[in-house]
Amino acid sequence: MLITRRLEFDAGHRIPNHNSQCRHLHGHRYAIEITLSGEIIKTEGQSEQGMVMDFSDVKRIAQEKLVNVWDHAFLVYRGDKQVCDFLATMPDHKTVVFDVVPTAENLAQTAFELLDPAYQDSYGNHLKLERIRLFETPNNWADCVRS
Repeated sequence: MLITRRLEFDAGHRIPNHNSQCRHLHGHRYAIEITLSGEIIKTEGQSEQGMVMDFSDVKRIAQEKLVNVWDHAFLVYRGDKQVCDFLATMPDHKTVVFDVVPTAENLAQTAFELLDPAYQDSYGNHLKLERIRLFETPNNWADCVRS
């Protein structure tokens, strides 16, 4: 069985070497969909009976590990020295530095790597992360899928 929880967050970024306007500082209303697989819990009387995982737990874990960290932050590539130096001049600025350019594809892959261990079979029902879908805009997204 597959279940999916969607959350949203706001963040800024730029793609430093891009040929379009994406090379400029800008922001997005990102959405992330977390898809998990597992067996439906059948234990009589268990709070999660009939579920793969309680959706509130899916949300809590995603917020703790990723959404609260990336929300209202500037997502910057470590190699974008000019922007890193600029952001460092602002005291207490919420900046998340990546070893990769913060494209939708790289953010989806990074999100998968951050969240995968957090959803490891916590209910004894073979629970695992199957897919992260990261929407950069309503019409553009990247999927990172378990291989």
